[in-house]
Amino acid sequence: MPMDPLPDLASLSLADIARLAADAKLPPVASWNPTHCGDSEMRIARDGTWYHQGTPIGRETMVRLFSTILRREPDGGYVLVTPVEKLDIAVEDAPFVAVEMKAEGEGRDASLAFRLNTGDLVTAGPAHPLRFAEDADGPRPYLMVRGGMEALIARPIYYELAERAIDGGETPPGIWSDGDFFALEPAA
Repeated sequence: MPMDPLPDLASLSLADIARLAADAKLPPVASWNPTHCGDSEMRIARDGTWYHQGTPIGRETMVRLFSTILRREPDGGYVLVTPVEKLDIAVEDAPFVAVEMKAEGEGRDASLAFRLNTGDLVTAGPAHPLRFAEDADGPRPYLMVRGGMEALIARPIYYELAERAIDGGETPPGIWSDGDFFALEPAA
C-alpha cells in the first residue's frame, strides 16, 4: 500500500493543514482488543528513530505505517495493535517528534501547526495542548498528538517557540495557538 508523499509545510496555509489533518484516516486502534501476543522487538528512541532488533528502520514509509497502529495502553505502555494481535513496543520518551512548525498570526490570534517525524500534521490548541517539562537536560516541550500519545518538540522548534513567547510579552512567558495559551514553564 503506497503512502502519499509528504506535502511541503511551508507552502501550506494553516487552513490547508487543518483540512489535511482532518482528512487523515487512522485505523480504529482504540476499538481493537486482541489478545496480547508478545514483544515486537521494536523501540522508539528518544530522538524519534524507530528500531527493530537493534537496527534502525530505514524505510520512512514503514515507520509511518507502524505509527498508524501505535496505541498507548491504560498502564502507560505502548503497543502495536491490529485486529488480531497486540505487541509491546518500547518508547524511550515520546513516540513522536515534532520536527517542523508553521505559525500564522500573532498573540491570541496565532495558530501553530507542527509536522511530526511520521508525517502527521497537528495544530496546537484545545484538542492538542502543549506542555513543558523540566529534567536534567533542561526544558522539554511536548505536544499532545492522539490517544494519550505526545510528540517531543525538537530543540530547534522549541527555540522558535521561546522566541515567540519572549516577543509576545506575556507574564508568564508563553504562546497562543487556536485560542489557548500555553505557558513556557513546567506545570506544577
